[in-house]
Amino acid sequence: MTSTPPPSLAFHTPSDTAAFLAAAEALLGPRGLTTDAERMDTWLTDWRGRYTGCALALASPASTAEVAALVKLCAAHGVPIVPQGGNSGMAGGATPDASGRAIVLSLRRMSAIRSLSAESGQAICEAGVVLQSLHEAAQSVGMRFPLTLGGKGSATIGGLIATNAGGTQVLRHGTMRAQVLGLEAVLANGEVLDLMTPLKKDNRGFDLKQLLIGSEGTLGIVTAATLRLLPDATGRATAWVGLEGIVAARTLLGRMERALGDALEGFEVVPAHCLDSVLAHQPGARAPLSERHAWNALIECVSPTADSAALREAQEDALGEALEAGLISDAVIAASDTQAEAFWQLRDGISAAERARGPAMQHDISVPVETMPEFILAAVPDVEAAFPGTIAVAFGHLGDGNVHFHVLAPPGAARGVWEEQEGKAVSARVHDLVTRWGGSISAEHGIGQMKVDELARLHDPVALAVMARVKAALDPANLLNPGKLLHVPAPTDPEPLARRPANA
Repeated sequence: MTSTPPPSLAFHTPSDTAAFLAAAEALLGPRGLTTDAERMDTWLTDWRGRYTGCALALASPASTAEVAALVKLCAAHGVPIVPQGGNSGMAGGATPDASGRAIVLSLRRMSAIRSLSAESGQAICEAGVVLQSLHEAAQSVGMRFPLTLGGKGSATIGGLIATNAGGTQVLRHGTMRAQVLGLEAVLANGEVLDLMTPLKKDNRGFDLKQLLIGSEGTLGIVTAATLRLLPDATGRATAWVGLEGIVAARTLLGRMERALGDALEGFEVVPAHCLDSVLAHQPGARAPLSERHAWNALIECVSPTADSAALREAQEDALGEALEAGLISDAVIAASDTQAEAFWQLRDGISAAERARGPAMQHDISVPVETMPEFILAAVPDVEAAFPGTIAVAFGHLGDGNVHFHVLAPPGAARGVWEEQEGKAVSARVHDLVTRWGGSISAEHGIGQMKVDELARLHDPVALAVMARVKAALDPANLLNPGKLLHVPAPTDPEPLARRPANA
């Protein structure tokens, strides 16, 4: 650990900064605190490389008690805190600003699964548990955690809760909000809010855990959660379907829901452009169907009771009827889990493949399921006409009304420059269209710092005012993840709140 405090902490004297760092190091030990630039560097830039900040230190507490003590110390010294999980967010929500006044509080060391029970159907996880680790632990006792996404190897439970993550199983099981039965969090004053006991019926006022879910670390720091588990699936059937249009995909979705009921767990749409990008970018990738189709659907069914053969037969019957009705052009059902995973790798590889092609503005939006096809058919030509040379593509979770709407820059556009110039106007137009269609500019990735201005511009002012009042009540000094989600003035007062006179 370096002994010289960063000079960018302009609102503290050097002695204040040194005192804070010395106290934090004494609290967390050498493994728990560093100001070494090389060790911190990885955690100061977001996953997409869009945002890079500076930090006074990187703190990695090992327990809820250490988080609480550190938060109290930060409150006493007026030091902002940027909570961070796997640093795999898509909206810059876990990246500090450029001032260097904040600490990054990483929850990665808090990675224990405290308990996991097939009998109760529950797991108690600390915030730093990686999603894939939870999947593997649940499978070992014949259970599963019903939420997954492409970044499961790095995304953490705390981050998923903070952003109310979605993924590919929302159609049947809901977002992260539906998976959280209990919650533990440290508030801005260092108090520990213990809501871990799951109760099916509890009418003691506000459901405070739901307030914290999706708040992006601006109201409290999630340290642990009680999560629901389901019996592991004994049957699985995964199909790749070729379609002529997105309207046909919506009709097919309705057919599959009626034919397969609760077994239908995922329904993803992939346009030809996205599949072409993945095939060109992903080594060894192969197109599932022999011919190119304007749209594709990836359909997954699972069951804890039926075996895979029975489920594949039911899926084949439903797709056969759709083929006879002229609704689909072609289809293939995975013959094994290996082939099913190959289908999913094509879907999960879209973001990386599109990014490799050049600059793009990536939007995580939702509109009502029943109007999503019409939105896509209207929005794609609208954006491409307004910004000549761009290519707009929409892909993702049609079943829950959420698509990723990417706008690729014209050939030759400079990465980093195009996004900051024309790209901002592109996003504004996409968000205007989404709002006009009664949708949301953030379906599952959060607001972070990327969309905070757009939320202020487009969201209901009454809702924004209520959120601001909640933030002021729980974090009056604005020390928890400042600059994210809401426009709240950053702490600049040279005298920390804890040292002010009572009438200040």
